[in-house]
Amino acid sequence: QVQLVESGGGLVQTGASLRLSCAASGRTFSNYLMGWFRQAPGKEREFVATISRGGGSTWYADSVKGRFTISRDNAKNTVTLQMNSLKPEDTAVYYCAADQHTTVSFNPSRYDYWGQGTQVTVSS
Repeated sequence: QVQLVESGGGLVQTGASLRLSCAASGRTFSNYLMGWFRQAPGKEREFVATISRGGGSTWYADSVKGRFTISRDNAKNTVTLQMNSLKPEDTAVYYCAADQHTTVSFNPSRYDYWGQGTQVTVSS
């Protein structure tokens, strides 16, 4: 089991920045691919970013590429999502997730553990 707790969401204006953090506890953090997903009201949960076990490889949704940065600190069992140049369409609940598989997936159904989510609201 892995427990994930997100923090750092809030209400910001267009163009602002936010930094989301996810603290993990339980099994060895470095054994998991870590991802961020988001879900807006009335929409399906969608992939945002994911990072490899060692942190050397990252993948992003086209909608956030160049604005968001995912990183991890395996010594501190944390993964972060730095979000810059936020847009109203970034408004959603953001979830941290852990995947124990060996290949990268952008499909939320592949991820094994989830946090409770943190709300990000970007006003125009």
